[in-house]
Amino acid sequence: MLYKNANLFLEGKGFVPGGFRVEQGRFSAVFEGSVPWEGTDLEGAYVIPGLVDGHIHGAAGADFSDGDEEGLARMGRYLALRGVTSFAPTSMTLPYETLEKAFRTAARLVEHRPDGCARIAGIHMEGPFFSKQQKGAQNGAFLKLPDFEAFRRLYHGCGGLIRIVDTAPELPGAAAFAEKAAALCTVSAAHTDADYDTAKRFFAAGARHLTHLYNAMPGIHHRAPGPIGAAAEREDVTAELICDGCHVHPSAVRMAFRLFPGRICLVSDALRCCGLQEGAYELGGQRVWLKDGVARLANGTIAGAACDLYDDMGHAIAFGIPVEDAVRAATIVPAQRLGCAGELGSIAAGKYADFIVCNERLERKRVFLGGQALAG
Repeated sequence: MLYKNANLFLEGKGFVPGGFRVEQGRFSAVFEGSVPWEGTDLEGAYVIPGLVDGHIHGAAGADFSDGDEEGLARMGRYLALRGVTSFAPTSMTLPYETLEKAFRTAARLVEHRPDGCARIAGIHMEGPFFSKQQKGAQNGAFLKLPDFEAFRRLYHGCGGLIRIVDTAPELPGAAAFAEKAAALCTVSAAHTDADYDTAKRFFAAGARHLTHLYNAMPGIHHRAPGPIGAAAEREDVTAELICDGCHVHPSAVRMAFRLFPGRICLVSDALRCCGLQEGAYELGGQRVWLKDGVARLANGTIAGAACDLYDDMGHAIAFGIPVEDAVRAATIVPAQRLGCAGELGSIAAGKYADFIVCNERLERKRVFLGGQALAG
């Protein structure tokens, strides 16, 4: 199938006039300029790659940590319709046996992906190696010290599907854990009370990512730059950013893109309440209330988000982030960090034909998954 007369978002070029061909679910060719052959005329529509969410717990009533195959598939279908065509289901701080069940469920859906379901690009293991002081909405009853052997068993138990594992740098054994785990996946600093020097040693040991920048970590102080300062100084470290208008102030969003140029991964951190009405929900064995678009624990702690990555990308643009930077932060940058940029994250020959047809304001018109238009 040939598509022409579109404004394509191409890596390193931004939006350029052109077209593309799709064969067997992948882009087989991408053309710049006028396409003379017969094909589907997109009439000047804007086309961006399908979004890649590297940190999402749930949506549409499902939570990855439930370990429920149908629930995870429902979550994937919901995301695909929203233009999030790939995602890394993210666990909570829970017992190892609960994590093992959830991880194996994800592996089964990778092996047999249901029709219309967003692709699972890997697992993000958030917890249980966190600081009590910065546990946020994580369940303190299940916190543990970094344990590489336990992690390794979980990793191999799901066929190596874990792409990101989180750890607080200040915990005993964290640097040694990072050095070993970095050989298997991306290690991320998260839910941490680390100072600058401790975080710097953690990144030097092999960590290359910062989970939900600003949240559940010390802020930047001119005499105590903390983990944010340590991460920003390294050009090989990426940083997640929740851009729902609640977790991070618009000014801090703009600051983040300046601190980490080309290295921001927009993430949703969405919970099972994403896409649903206000009310009470469950998260990692704890009660969560969604009200006025914000999910909180009983003590008022913000507990994840209630909007999806496509909304987050739109918020980033509304907050003053250049369109090209916002799109990259929701597509190719997370794909690179998850180790799947060879197949996802941009419109290029050989990659999966996951793309979104939009208007000039990037409002969704149609979503395509593997070259097939999704109904809904």
